[in-house]
Amino acid sequence: MTTEVNDHSSAHRKRDIRAPGILVWSTTEKSCLPHSSLLPSWPLSLLTAFQTSFVPGRCAKVANQDKFDLRRYSGRWYQTQIIDNAYQPYTRCIHSNYDYSDSDYGFKVTTAGFSPNNEYLRLQGKIYPTKDFPAAHMLIDFPTVFAAPYEVIETDYDSYSCVYSCIDWNGYKSEFGFVFSRTPQTSGPANDKCASVFRKNGTSGPANDKCASVFRKNGVDFSSFNEVAHTAECVYRA
Repeated sequence: MTTEVNDHSSAHRKRDIRAPGILVWSTTEKSCLPHSSLLPSWPLSLLTAFQTSFVPGRCAKVANQDKFDLRRYSGRWYQTQIIDNAYQPYTRCIHSNYDYSDSDYGFKVTTAGFSPNNEYLRLQGKIYPTKDFPAAHMLIDFPTVFAAPYEVIETDYDSYSCVYSCIDWNGYKSEFGFVFSRTPQTSGPANDKCASVFRKNGTSGPANDKCASVFRKNGVDFSSFNEVAHTAECVYRA
């Protein structure tokens, strides 16, 4: 069974990091908090995810990909390592299709995968640059996700992409990281490359057997990242 959720709300949001009714974003301190008037209308599951995702700390000040090419970034990507994300309903076989639009100057994104209950789920939304940040620092605009940054730290467009998404406020942060690969593998160039990128930017990164020695050499704990399973049972229809 496949469940789809379409993003009907994004058309009513301004293409600005200060999306009305979603959050207030500080461009100087990289922090955000939900607009208080919206809190009572949020679904309980979303409120719970919001409350449990914040931990003490501040977001890392990561670099962004220089001269980011949105057209080359389009196409299919597979999540191979992630910081567990309560806003994602799927836990394995996670993949996305990025459909670039010149008129929108951004991507229509379909992300899909299997839930813990073995249900195939598909979500649709948008990811796009805003006027306040470089092109590689984009905004996630999905129906069941709080508006949040999508920072491409580094990508070669053909095999890997290292993405950081974090908001912080009043000494607390909600931090997520993603290792994307053009192929559904959990070891290889994408994870190896992103590990060094996350280390350089002060962010816990991916861990697997192949690059464990690299992590130890650099004295970095990447335990906050977990492997996304891609097995023979996976189907990729996003």
